[in-house]
Amino acid sequence: MSTTTSPSRAAQHAVTLPHTRRAPSVARRVSERWLGATAPEDRVKDAVAIVSELVTNTVRHTSDGCTLTLTVDGGRLDIAVADHSEEFPELSRHSGGDEHGGFGMQVIRELGGQVRSVPMIGGKTVHVLIELRTERDPCEGG
Repeated sequence: MSTTTSPSRAAQHAVTLPHTRRAPSVARRVSERWLGATAPEDRVKDAVAIVSELVTNTVRHTSDGCTLTLTVDGGRLDIAVADHSEEFPELSRHSGGDEHGGFGMQVIRELGGQVRSVPMIGGKTVHVLIELRTERDPCEGG
């Protein structure tokens, strides 16, 4: 696990997760701890839910571990999950899901996430960008 801060005041935390059924639980705990000091409480809960969806999808649809990277910069959080599958998630479909899943991207969007997938050699990274400031956040501004 690592945390870095750049001169632009961006903070980043990355963790490599094994391909196990416990990976989503570990990812939730790591995210909640790290974001607890950075983001408004209601946004931490939303971010942790998004992390859980992304890592669960990796465990379900790939056969290898993944890397979770959280980057906070300028009031935004980029949640990135990189894996070794070149198969992209269905980003444009608004499905109702079924007993085996299909709700994840819809849930992410309902939480305010902007989703994009970036190909890389031997895999992909799925990014979800969320605003950390809420409309009722009195600290908003400069």
